[in-house]
Amino acid sequence: MEKNLKQENKEIMDEVSKNPQTIRVSNPIAKNSAPDVIEKKKVPARRKKTTAASPSKISELKPAISNPLTRDSGIVARINNFTVSKTSNKLYGGYLTNSLSAGKVVDYSELIQYLNLSLQNKKTTHDLFTVLHNVFVEKLNCIFTAFGVFHEKSKCINLKLLNKMGGTYSSKIFLSDSENPVVECFKTSAAVLKNNNKFLNIPYTPDSSAIVLPLVSINQTVGVMILGKENLDCNMGFLSFIANYAAMFIHNIDLLEKTNMYANTDTLTGLYNHRGFQEVLAGEIQKSAQNGTDLSIVMFDINNISKINRELGHAKGDEVIKLLAEKVKQNMRSTDKAGRYGSDEIAIILPNTTTADAKYLAEYITYTLSCCFVDDVGPVKVSVGISTYPESTQDQEKLLILTEQAVYISKARGYKEGMSAIVSSSDFNFWDDAALNSFAEVIAKRHAQLGINFEEELVHKFNSEQIISQNHLMELANSLAGAIDAKDPYTKGHSTSVSRYSEALARAINLPEDEVQRITLGALLHDVGKIGIPENVLKKPGKLEGEEWEIMKQHPVIGAEKVLMPNEALRDLIPIVKYHHEHIDGSGYPEKLKGDEIPLAARIVAVADTFHALISDRPYRKGMSIDKACEILKDGAGKLWDRDLVRHFISIAPSLSTII
Repeated sequence: MEKNLKQENKEIMDEVSKNPQTIRVSNPIAKNSAPDVIEKKKVPARRKKTTAASPSKISELKPAISNPLTRDSGIVARINNFTVSKTSNKLYGGYLTNSLSAGKVVDYSELIQYLNLSLQNKKTTHDLFTVLHNVFVEKLNCIFTAFGVFHEKSKCINLKLLNKMGGTYSSKIFLSDSENPVVECFKTSAAVLKNNNKFLNIPYTPDSSAIVLPLVSINQTVGVMILGKENLDCNMGFLSFIANYAAMFIHNIDLLEKTNMYANTDTLTGLYNHRGFQEVLAGEIQKSAQNGTDLSIVMFDINNISKINRELGHAKGDEVIKLLAEKVKQNMRSTDKAGRYGSDEIAIILPNTTTADAKYLAEYITYTLSCCFVDDVGPVKVSVGISTYPESTQDQEKLLILTEQAVYISKARGYKEGMSAIVSSSDFNFWDDAALNSFAEVIAKRHAQLGINFEEELVHKFNSEQIISQNHLMELANSLAGAIDAKDPYTKGHSTSVSRYSEALARAINLPEDEVQRITLGALLHDVGKIGIPENVLKKPGKLEGEEWEIMKQHPVIGAEKVLMPNEALRDLIPIVKYHHEHIDGSGYPEKLKGDEIPLAARIVAVADTFHALISDRPYRKGMSIDKACEILKDGAGKLWDRDLVRHFISIAPSLSTII
């Protein structure tokens, strides 16, 4: 369990107290700023009159401190000088005497170090106020503290009050209330002392005097700080310093927030940009995971935007994009977040929303868009994709990939139907041709951005698919093989053809049906290891040489160990995939097996694989005739390929022309 902030502050204060020799004061916000070393000097003798500490004890500390309120102190905020004649307390060499604390001496430099350490990793005004509250209560015996930050839009100061007992209250003070001491302090940038705290309008606050100080940074008042005490006898120099310290902290937080806003905001639409959208999505997914709730993403892609930009100019394209953004803003809930995901894509994050509810919103927005006519463009049509966490996936990147994939499918359907289409990731089978093609497009776009490999992602999906039947497995394998073959235009359809030839040869030698099915499936996936082969090798327009050939020879091992081994349903295919390039005379690869050492199934696939390679076109030659291919097989029988299998294959080769 995390420590509460008060306990954390106490521990830091104890640590500081143990090591008072050297105090380093630096910018309390900038962690990497170079600190200034403040040396200590001897306390003036007149200090003895007001402090309860013994002379000998004070002299042991030997404090020698420069004026901490000068520009050389390392504090970047402008320090205000307050002149309050009614106060008798004075600042001596870094020490503060609080007459209301039974003569207790407060080390000024110790407090500075304490504040630096306490706020080192803090990034919110809440943290700042909590730390300061603890200082004022413990060191100055304050009854309560209040902090307020001015909000330009509402023209009010939002006050947060913390009392000594741990209670927290909130109040708003509007600038129109000119008689309120808070407003007076804010407008004049001068401290205000009051004998009561009724002006705070906060119930259950004990009666006390109040000190209102402005929080000024870079010549601008950003808020106020209020201390409640039994009387007004306080060290105004110290309070002035703390007020400016707080103002600087608030100013830096504001700058950080504005920087993040500009860095994460799309200038055209005012929505999050791609980076900002990703960051917000990560946080919302985390919340959904903690709360066990759904989260949906709806992505809109403007149809024909490239044509609009090309024919009508980018200004017209921007007009259409801004129109879509406005419709999204108008129909979002306050909890929803929207961003310009791509050049013509706007996406909405919908927390606590199912797929069905997301579709309802998407339908309404597409309807409102269809009623909007843009000059020279007409009604705005969009393609819409939806995915839902955790229904679709629990991974953020995969959730976005599925959403984009749904957009691509939506775009294809929309063009056919002549209208905007809405598709969710649950509406299509991933292994359908349209889905595979859309997946390839998404991954191709993502590859440059994130280095996602299409083939590896494909294999992952294949191995994570729940196999419900042998037919289902065959369908998946066909889709996988087809997608991998599509990498190389010269091998397109190769895996399917080799599978059919292997099946025909297995039946020709009267193998049992279950073995025929195993060989058919193994042949379909025999080249699956090419997913690990670089494209510059795989697609080289000529014969492979030297190191290139050595790389290509790794594909049987990659297919067996990287693709098939993780899938329990496919492990019995490993011998086929791994050894289909072994030769009878031991000259093959990867293990140089000989004769019967090579599994029969692998020998069958080897013959079928070679035959289809011979009759297919290659970058460096035209495909051979069936007769010529059979002659080459016959010449290599007994050396490269099984003699009996070659003989059977040649006998059925003419009938194979119908399935080439």
